[in-house]
Amino acid sequence: MDKAPGSGHIRATEKASGGTAAGDGGTDVFAGLRARDFGYLDEGGHTYLDHTGAGLPPRSLVTGSAERITGGLFGNPHSESPASRASGLLLAEARRAVLRHFGADPAEYAVIFTPNATGALRLVGEAYPFVRGSRLVMSLDNHNSVNGLREYARARGAAAAYVPVSGPGLRIEEERLWDALTARGRGPGRHLSRLSRLSRLSRRGRRDGVGPRGLLAYPAQSNFTGVQHPLEWIARAQEQGYDVLLDAAAFVPTNPLDLGRFHPDFTVVSWYKVFGHPTGIGSLIARREALAKLRRPWFSGGTIYAVSAQAQWHVLADDEAAFEDGTVNFLSVPDVTAGLEWIDRLGMDRVHAHVTGLTGQLLTGLRALRHSDGSPMARVYGPLDAGAARGGTVALNLLGADGRIVDERVVTRDSAARGISLRTGCFCNPGAGEAAFALPLRRLRSAAGRQLGSMEEYLDLLRLPSAGAVRISLGVSSQPRDIETFLTFVTQTYRDRVPGVTGLAARVGC
Repeated sequence: MDKAPGSGHIRATEKASGGTAAGDGGTDVFAGLRARDFGYLDEGGHTYLDHTGAGLPPRSLVTGSAERITGGLFGNPHSESPASRASGLLLAEARRAVLRHFGADPAEYAVIFTPNATGALRLVGEAYPFVRGSRLVMSLDNHNSVNGLREYARARGAAAAYVPVSGPGLRIEEERLWDALTARGRGPGRHLSRLSRLSRLSRRGRRDGVGPRGLLAYPAQSNFTGVQHPLEWIARAQEQGYDVLLDAAAFVPTNPLDLGRFHPDFTVVSWYKVFGHPTGIGSLIARREALAKLRRPWFSGGTIYAVSAQAQWHVLADDEAAFEDGTVNFLSVPDVTAGLEWIDRLGMDRVHAHVTGLTGQLLTGLRALRHSDGSPMARVYGPLDAGAARGGTVALNLLGADGRIVDERVVTRDSAARGISLRTGCFCNPGAGEAAFALPLRRLRSAAGRQLGSMEEYLDLLRLPSAGAVRISLGVSSQPRDIETFLTFVTQTYRDRVPGVTGLAARVGC
């Protein structure tokens, strides 16, 4: 089994409670974990297949959180009272836990707590020093919260360029990525001579400490296809004078990320995707050198060192506090520490192996789904090999006996009736969806600025057979029987059938 890019810095050295040691496959560990911490799934007859949407909260973390909150006194950390100091100590401990989990040097990295990964991205977008002549380079495979950075870049005169994905695996075209970063050739690299000159200035500026000429933003793992993009790109892009923003939200729930080996300037995560509880807490993990380049467009309570209302001046705090607007969620941030201790006891390498094995089972089962005439029942988008640098997120469409895509609303309705929780739609990743359905740019441009009456009109205009795909995603609580339940459901519900679409609610958006 191939490891994901950048994996390997965490080693399971202890036994998880009630399980077996790392290296023996871990089957007993995860079966015991399912019964102990996620027993509510089987007790309620649930099959949960949307871990990329949200991780599930372990019972032990939730009860531990309640015991901590009700057993102590914690106040607003923006003070020096005993209650405030208690909260401040737990916040500092949580920052250390995040850095420790990612192998990050506290002298190099700072941890800023945000409402989620989207909030972390907004902090970077609104404060990044985009200027006319600088560039924002993004992969076509990106979450919309990353795509939104282009509005900040454009507003300040910077150019925004997308790097396409291609092939059955829907991977980023690496050569086109370097073309975009160095502005060679056509497409993203137009205005060759001027941008090549900027690239040379970028490299010189990086050496001289003046600052980069642009930002590269890409996901460590696609939230659409599960493709894992190489972490080795980080250093190479930095050599070209770029800061690098790594969207790690879909990657870190089941893969080790070693920030002692790879050094993105900005890394964003949402903790509920890793261990389910708490929701509403994310982190921006930023290199201190990169953080110093950001220029916040405003200030708020908790972010300033000194301020005058009458004279209208302010001095921002010189640490993480400058980016944590208002009062952080001080009752929930300590749950991040507990969650990281919980996942580290399991061992991230072992979690990765568990999910990779289940992903292989799912992909094998999907390939075996056939109608009586031998035609396939599923079309998978992305890599078909669980060991080929991919995660436990699988995007697909189900096919009826007529070979046409089964409406995703039908799948939502029918799976819900069987107690199966999965995801349908575009998953806030329009670029990957456009590539999956091979939509030409000309057709996409035809819809720009059009105010149509319904989603169906947009689908007709773009000639799309569906508003998206079906996404199955696996995580720490998943078991082989969850996959068997889904595959059995598909066979019993759609084999040799053409499902009708009458009575479906109108789509309200993607």
